[in-house]
Amino acid sequence: MKKFEEKTIDSTPIFKGKVISLKVDDVTLPNGKQSKREIVNHPGAVAIIAITKEGKLVLVEQYRKALERSIVEIPAGKLEPGEEPAVTARRELEEETGYGCNELIYLQTFATSPGFADEVIHLFVAKDLYKIEEKADLDEDEFVELLEVTVEEAEQMVVNQQIYDAKTAYAVLWMKMNK
Repeated sequence: MKKFEEKTIDSTPIFKGKVISLKVDDVTLPNGKQSKREIVNHPGAVAIIAITKEGKLVLVEQYRKALERSIVEIPAGKLEPGEEPAVTARRELEEETGYGCNELIYLQTFATSPGFADEVIHLFVAKDLYKIEEKADLDEDEFVELLEVTVEEAEQMVVNQQIYDAKTAYAVLWMKMNK
């Protein structure tokens, strides 16, 4: 038994959407009592710390309906069924920024909201960027504006809450530590 493991007794599907699904699990706790867990299932995603030849961080600004505002983020996107994270990373970098890269380095994988979701993000660093001649189209419901900023500008965006998500704040910290 894993430390603090909660054994699933029953699982009730609640919703199955295009991107996520929601279920409620009845679990037995480590102390033998029972509880319920609401869990969002997500296929996983990638995020890319894309660095220009000038050492700038490539960001995209887009509207996030869940927050009811625009935020600035590193390029990212959902894994397609059976797709390797590195393939997704290259595709999303091209779609969202118009850049390709000659060097794509896997950095790490982390959970986004482990209290209620199983989503993980596979984080990559993209270097030796080049402009794509014929840029892939964004998804039909995706609207982004491209930004290229210095580490100092990105830090200020965190302070101003233009950068408001954990993956991008992590990327800024990583850039600062790896200057």
